[in-house]
Amino acid sequence: MVSNEKKGEVCLRYGCNFCCIDTNMPLTELDIKRICDLGYNESEFVILVDGEKRIRNVQDECFFLKDNQCAIYPDRPIGCRIYPLVFYEESKKAIIDTDCPYHDKFQKTDTDVKKLLEAIREIRK
Repeated sequence: MVSNEKKGEVCLRYGCNFCCIDTNMPLTELDIKRICDLGYNESEFVILVDGEKRIRNVQDECFFLKDNQCAIYPDRPIGCRIYPLVFYEESKKAIIDTDCPYHDKFQKTDTDVKKLLEAIREIRK
């Protein structure tokens, strides 16, 4: 298993973009600023869902998925960096999402759980 810090290596190695299809990825204000600094306009890539800012899908794919790759990979949102670690409200637990085709290649780390909880707090502001 690899830590989520090396998660991108797994995704790139297997050519996986599962989490980019029909995404509901929430965005922090820092995510939005970082992406806008790349030259994107917030109205291009952000939608509001139940009061949360999320990445827009275009034809059921993440706005940034181009030719099966992330166009902003080095600057992708924190949620994309941490996935397949997800937080389940019902149980109040962070777990590795078994929907990820390569979930068995990852381990939950305290560092990533902390980042996930910080992102959730930021999104809820």
